[in-house]
Amino acid sequence: MDRDTLAAHLEFFGELGAQGISGDPRWRDRADRGAAGAVPVPLTDTAEAAEAAPDAPPLAGAAASAGPAALPPGEGLLALRTDIGPACTRCKLHTLGRRQVVFGVGNPQARLMFVGEAPGEDEDTQGEPFVGRAGQLLTKIIEAIGMSREQVYIANIIKCRPPGNRNPEPDEVATCEPFLFEQLAIVQPRVVVALGKFAAHSLLRTTEPITKLRGRVFAWRGASLIPTFHPAYLLRNPPAKREVWEDMKKVRELLQG
Repeated sequence: MDRDTLAAHLEFFGELGAQGISGDPRWRDRADRGAAGAVPVPLTDTAEAAEAAPDAPPLAGAAASAGPAALPPGEGLLALRTDIGPACTRCKLHTLGRRQVVFGVGNPQARLMFVGEAPGEDEDTQGEPFVGRAGQLLTKIIEAIGMSREQVYIANIIKCRPPGNRNPEPDEVATCEPFLFEQLAIVQPRVVVALGKFAAHSLLRTTEPITKLRGRVFAWRGASLIPTFHPAYLLRNPPAKREVWEDMKKVRELLQG
């Protein structure tokens, strides 16, 4: 890593509220982590006990004997992607200017999964979630806990871009979120990070503000779910990066536990 890149990383960690760096050589020894993904440093208990998620929806296929969730993760995701199709017409978004379905990306056996809201313009163009400015920030956040995009799995509640990047509407969420639940059932992550209020509300079946939800750990269908602010919000409100860093430290501890 060159000096300028190192300086940029340290500046970003400072914005997150990180105080110094670890001298433990195990922090740097990450070459063979593979899908495990956790930074091998000593674990401390998370500050909060896990809360039960209120009326969490069942994972589609989780108890089924057939379907994508019954296949090996890579095959299951491919089967689900094929089922959705490249030009889905299940909701009105296909008539409102979206270019393509943005399915999901990452490690099919990831221990950590990020759930966002909906594709934006860059995602709609490239066919991959979180590749615009918010996605670049998410990548830095993932790297800040010693992981890479390739080690995690990233998906959105809805798979098509709403016009003008408007908020998803209830009928669009209701139509598309079963595919997200199927992705979760296939990947079976140990930790799920809900990025922003729409992801948190969909997964937790609550209308509580994200400001009240973040900072807490929820027991959710065999995983730990941590709501936090969406990276797009952080671009508009940089001081909130410190709160996200606190949430991500909980993520790191859970992965190491």
